Amino acid sequence: VACHDCDLLHELGEIPEGATARCRRCGSLLRKRTRNGLERTLALALAAAILFVVANSFPFRSFEMKGRVTQTTVMTGILDLWRGGKQEIAALVFLTIELSPVAQLGLLLWVLVPLRRGRVPWQLPHAFRLLRHATSWSMIEVFLIGIVVAITKLMGMATIVPGLALWSFALLMVVLSAAVAAFDPDAIWEQVEASS
Repeated sequence: VACHDCDLLHELGEIPEGATARCRRCGSLLRKRTRNGLERTLALALAAAILFVVANSFPFRSFEMKGRVTQTTVMTGILDLWRGGKQEIAALVFLTIELSPVAQLGLLLWVLVPLRRGRVPWQLPHAFRLLRHATSWSMIEVFLIGIVVAITKLMGMATIVPGLALWSFALLMVVLSAAVAAFDPDAIWEQVEASS
């Protein structure tokens, strides 16, 4: 393994859970094995999947103006953009807020659930490649910033009530980021090799 900072090559043996491997020359982190990494990542991915369902099932805001109440979900917002002649923006929002997180969660579960049961996931190398691409397109953080800015601007004109979906999206952003951070491909490959 080459050090990311000084390019010194190291031959890493097996690293026990809870241990880290550091560069002999500069001391930077080469590899870290967290305790119960597979179980932790699976738990976070399942929690993120539940939060994603909640975030898409309930309105993320209620807007009241002149006695008229409008509730908005993510899909109604995307459909309103589409009908309003902004098909490119609607497609981009759908890709980054709906499709990419679903692919990311689905691929995490595709890999982790069979491993937890002691089986090797089907098409594991392809799932890893797709997961890397899906992770780079998931932009829930950008969506949340846009919603918070819109709510702040509209506060003076109407009564705005943040809905359950908004809080679910905020939690989803944190939990999904934690699941991706806890995901250790090296540990998964080691488990696949051990079970083969």
